[in-house]
Amino acid sequence: MKKKFMILLGIVLLVLTACGKDQAQEAITLKDQTGNEVTFPQDKPSVFFFITTYT
Repeated sequence: MKKKFMILLGIVLLVLTACGKDQAQEAITLKDQTGNEVTFPQDKPSVFFFITTYT
């Protein structure tokens, strides 16, 4: 059962990635913890991650 699920999940992921675009059409802009807007460039690869805290 687990093997069938993993195969189905792999097929779904392949289909979803095939339907996607190579890159975003416009720049990605996010806000940091102080409210400043941060824009990620589209001309070169960039890595970003989120750290969230719930208080």
